[in-house]
Amino acid sequence: MERTKIVTQHYFRLIVAAAMVGLGSALLAFTLKHLTEYFEHRFFNAVNSGYTALFIILPSIGITAIYFSRKYLFQNRKNKGITEIYKTLDQRKDHLPFFKIPSHFINGFLTVIFGGSTGVEVSTVVATATLGNYAYEKEFSARMYKRELICAGVVAGVAILFTSPLAGFLFALEVIARKMRKSLVIACTASALVSWVFIELFDSETILTHSVTEWTYSAIPFFIVLSILGGVLSVYFTLLVTRMKRLFANISNNFIRVNLGAIAVGIMIFFFPSLYGDSYHGLREILHETSTSATIPIFFLLTVAVLKPLASSLTLGAGGDGGVFAPSIVAGAFLGLMVAFFGNNYFGMHLIPINFALIGAAATLSASLYAPFTSVVLICNLLPDGYVLFIPILICCLISFAISKLILPYNVYTYDFYLNSKTSN
Repeated sequence: MERTKIVTQHYFRLIVAAAMVGLGSALLAFTLKHLTEYFEHRFFNAVNSGYTALFIILPSIGITAIYFSRKYLFQNRKNKGITEIYKTLDQRKDHLPFFKIPSHFINGFLTVIFGGSTGVEVSTVVATATLGNYAYEKEFSARMYKRELICAGVVAGVAILFTSPLAGFLFALEVIARKMRKSLVIACTASALVSWVFIELFDSETILTHSVTEWTYSAIPFFIVLSILGGVLSVYFTLLVTRMKRLFANISNNFIRVNLGAIAVGIMIFFFPSLYGDSYHGLREILHETSTSATIPIFFLLTVAVLKPLASSLTLGAGGDGGVFAPSIVAGAFLGLMVAFFGNNYFGMHLIPINFALIGAAATLSASLYAPFTSVVLICNLLPDGYVLFIPILICCLISFAISKLILPYNVYTYDFYLNSKTSN
């Protein structure tokens, strides 16, 4: 009886602590998301309206600012991305130092607003995980619940970024916790509920606003082809990041390391403005064109799908802060559009571009994250009626996940890519 009472008290404290962490993480993610979005659009529109040559140097400005902030503001302390979360979870004595909240916030913000071709998702995940770790260190719950509070922070961070508490819940369990137990479910549920209320009150607008129509069985062969291509694209992204990381690590001169990668990214943005920042704006523009029956050149779609991972890899290699979410979503969406137009132009099909954009994004993200169920829910929540495509998205995510796992062993992926998609030092 006494043991039952103690366990109940522990769970009550855990729920309260997880809810507090969830609220703090929601505020943190909301602020980073909207500040970045606002300044990214302002900078992009100002340069794109007549000063397009500035695209070449903007990424250098952002990554140089990150270099000096890391050196002087954060005293050369390293950021290693999601690797640090795994380390602190696997080695209970290690903790995420509090400086990682402002460090990832500032560096993620600077990377994206100046055109660095990645997103703020990983910056948000690490910052919110650090907030959960801080709550654990302050003993807001029982000392056994470190993993639970870190996951509670991650749930809220991902939920706010993609307006989906369920996506945050699944990501925390599938990618961060890597296990399932009652206390984890309780903590993640409490954080997800707080996030849901926050979203309903302050931030219910989805990333995309386009309408999804019903899919037909005649599109299934093209869905399967797209799934395979999405798996291959994610492996290409993985290998690019690992190669670029090694290449830039061998450059001892900081000026050369920062500017070599950043200017290369700037040149790509100059020719393909859709690569600027997280590229969600470019994806929206292309989807708007397709909705007005415009024909988009297949070569252009393929080029952006191939260049987005390259630009992201160069951004990370040069010292930008970011990760896999936005590049995988955008590159996969352009790949899906390419398959749709290819089928329509050369096989006489009537494939629906927006459907293929979503499925391409889901397939590529699933293979990149090694998290098919998170990817299904996340992509379905990119627009208001995305769940119309739930079944084909689920099947395609599982296929692309299997393809990438077949091509690239899990252990290579885990330790050389996603966990180390980080800022260079």
